[in-house]
Amino acid sequence: MKKNTIKIAVVAAFSSLAVFSSCTDDFLDVKSQENVAIDDQASVSPEQFVNGIYGAFTDWDFGFSWLGVTEIISDNADKGSSDTDNGGDKRDLDMLLHNSTSGSIEAMWRRFYKTIGRASYSIKYTAESTSITDADKARLTGEAKFLRALSYFYLVRMFGDTVIQDLEDPTTYSVRQPKADVYAYIEADLLDAIEKLPLKSEYQAKDLGRATKGAAQALLAKVYLYEQKYQQAYDMASTVVNSGQYDLEADYATTWRASTENGKESLFEIQGRGDAVAHGVQQYSETQGVRGTGGWGWGFNVPTQNLVNAFDAEGDVIRKNATIIFRGETLYDGRLIPESVANPMYNEKAYSSANLGAGDGDKNVRVIRFSEVLLIQAEAANEIGQDALTPLNRVRNRVSLASVTGLSKDQLRLKIWNERRLELAFEHDRWFDLVRTGQAKQMMALDGKNFVTGKHELFPIPNNQILQTPAMLQNPNW
Repeated sequence: MKKNTIKIAVVAAFSSLAVFSSCTDDFLDVKSQENVAIDDQASVSPEQFVNGIYGAFTDWDFGFSWLGVTEIISDNADKGSSDTDNGGDKRDLDMLLHNSTSGSIEAMWRRFYKTIGRASYSIKYTAESTSITDADKARLTGEAKFLRALSYFYLVRMFGDTVIQDLEDPTTYSVRQPKADVYAYIEADLLDAIEKLPLKSEYQAKDLGRATKGAAQALLAKVYLYEQKYQQAYDMASTVVNSGQYDLEADYATTWRASTENGKESLFEIQGRGDAVAHGVQQYSETQGVRGTGGWGWGFNVPTQNLVNAFDAEGDVIRKNATIIFRGETLYDGRLIPESVANPMYNEKAYSSANLGAGDGDKNVRVIRFSEVLLIQAEAANEIGQDALTPLNRVRNRVSLASVTGLSKDQLRLKIWNERRLELAFEHDRWFDLVRTGQAKQMMALDGKNFVTGKHELFPIPNNQILQTPAMLQNPNW
């Protein structure tokens, strides 16, 4: 059993600071509701304040709405559950019929901005604190900037141009900044975080789960990839690969199990476990758990036959069986999935052996793994004429697939994109990969869905936000 990880501290800070509650309906103006008074240093430490940012990633929004806007909307997953259960807007997202009033889209918009506001106040609070050393100030600021950058990255992928929240000037809350400016802001946060954060090996056991230098470097490599800054993406990914801090787990099937949490393949994950079961991402395992007689969950976000076909076309038995729970199979821990369950397939990466579908789950949710860094390195290398085969084949060989050789640049690009799908299925990137690579219309058509060019590349700004700030422009064709 792991020692006292950061998750325990997050729970304590999150539950005790009532001022962190997200009761306001004003998504962008979080100042009065989400600020801890700067003079309240006797009861709240800078570390507790930072821990509260981590706590925001365990919110219910990431246990249900996030599934809809990342996986269910894509060709990886169907809504699941039962025919009569829409899951709010999950059926609409599955069919690309979502709109500006869709609850999952509004929930994530609100969650990202509340997290950003919390991070920004944490940075200010930490800077003004007299209770900690300069070294601790630097580290805590780096953690907050990493988490703020991650939230802005999620926002800019979903919405494109978006608000850069200036806590000192609420008039900016109705003005969407160009996507390039948002990316520049993310880059600046991550570059500063890289300077301030320690290596993973420099953290004590009690601080497992905190953001590290490697996590910030990996996220920045991914940001550069989305911006098509291929040289920078390659350089940053190579820095992580060559750092000696990370490696692939020998067995792919273990990469989402308790045995590898915070292990050598993990660059960043949301914590859900400690000496006692802590508050993981609320109901993440339950919403995706096996549904029906003999099951334990709601059965949402189920694999598509399209995804199964993609695994089979590549001869990828290992990742298919590690990613998908099939009706009638016996899982690695001996649990039988009876034929009586509602759906033929479920997401195994959401499965918790010990905790099953409990609301307060023990599941650590992986955000960035070393295998993704290798694939970022490979994709960027292919674009700039460097060696893409070594990192790509390192990922493939781990799952007993033959090394790739003899492909043209265009063929290799498609191969790497497909490798991302198979390696990272149900890790909340597929939809955004389809959009950024220009494959969305073609691939969604193969899954029977109509992707509208010029519209579906972005999500609509929530209607409630437009009503609050009428000067804010809606995305095209919404």
